Amino acid sequence: YDISMEISHEMPVYKARDFKRPIIETDSDFQTGKVYESRINMNLHTGTHFDAPLHVTEKGKTLDELSLERVVTSCKVLDLSYAENKVTSEDLVAKKIEKGDFILIKTKNSSLDILEKDFIYLDETAALYLKDKNISGIGIDSLGIERDQPGHPTHKTLLNAGILILEGLRLADVPEGEY
Repeated sequence: YDISMEISHEMPVYKARDFKRPIIETDSDFQTGKVYESRINMNLHTGTHFDAPLHVTEKGKTLDELSLERVVTSCKVLDLSYAENKVTSEDLVAKKIEKGDFILIKTKNSSLDILEKDFIYLDETAALYLKDKNISGIGIDSLGIERDQPGHPTHKTLLNAGILILEGLRLADVPEGEY
């Protein structure tokens, strides 16, 4: 399954902020040169992306310090499309989550056009639960793991525990299971 978002100027972006929209320009085409080349200018918190600890922690690490072995890994897709507004620890208790798992959360975000506004997010109770489970990473089908929570407790709980955050997933066609 390809679970990444397609990059275009019209793609959904966090809070529909125009400055986050990718700008794709042609540098050379067959009228101006012998090859076709283009460039992209975009905010790195757009589309399918990892959040670096630096995203919410002033002295946090950057993504270039991330080992690729942490991201090329098995994962578990959990279908939580019944969750309303947010995913809580109560939603996760019934799921089989083990130490070291990389969890991908499928919510209504995958099938509804709510990505730019009132998307389903992971609340602090769920982040604390996953931290206690000692997972390696968490992905979600929204443009942010949390939605404007004061102080960013979900981000900070996960990132400070060394848990990777992957946002902007496309999971509509992916059934719950291990991959």
